[in-house]
Amino acid sequence: METYLVYFDETGDDGSTTASSEYFILTSLCMNASLWTENHKIIQKYRLSLKEQFGFHVSEELHTKNLLTDKEPYRKYAWTAEEKREIIRTVVSCLRELKIKIGNVIVDKTRITDCEYRVLESALEKSVQILEDDCQGEWQYLMITDKGRIAPMRKIVRAMREDNGSPLHMVEDMLEKESDESYFIQMCDFVSCFVHLYYKTKDKKEDLPNRVEKVIDVDFVEWVMGELKTGGILNLSTGKNDPYGLIIIPE
Repeated sequence: METYLVYFDETGDDGSTTASSEYFILTSLCMNASLWTENHKIIQKYRLSLKEQFGFHVSEELHTKNLLTDKEPYRKYAWTAEEKREIIRTVVSCLRELKIKIGNVIVDKTRITDCEYRVLESALEKSVQILEDDCQGEWQYLMITDKGRIAPMRKIVRAMREDNGSPLHMVEDMLEKESDESYFIQMCDFVSCFVHLYYKTKDKKEDLPNRVEKVIDVDFVEWVMGELKTGGILNLSTGKNDPYGLIIIPE
């Protein structure tokens, strides 16, 4: 049986209140383990070009929200808004080269009516359901995330394995990988950030955050989403009523 690798990252706070964020996005990046080396080489080559063009070191973490809002470590580069947009375009081009599938689960906390609703658990359970639907018992998968939420996510996965009526095809516990040591988690972060911006502006009709709006506009956000879709890397079989395959819960 073939094994797939699934990387996770998120945008937003997983608390049930809207105090710190109204939306929580859990993004997963899935690939056949046999393609890991090929995909990794594509990103390595891309990161070298990013260093040559913009001086961004290959070992430095690409954190999209901080890039857009001019937070450290990006402030020291003094990139213009156009240079930042060009960096985003190059990330999109790199993603389109990869042999991956990306799924996105959005927890819209403004829809929550049950005070006991568990945001992270609901998002992760839905993500695992996507994997189970995709694999149809023909392959197994290993899940990897950064250390930020590893403890609760590992607990959730263990409970799912024990409580599920039919066997799940996940291998091992969810494993931990530092985001600054994983290009694939950083790519998850990029997609998750833009899914958040798209949902906020397109579905909820809200404005972009002020600092983000200094760099990109709503049309640029939709361009990114469109490029990811036409690049064939979004899992469109998930959110069947959404043009980008986004799953939005609670319904």
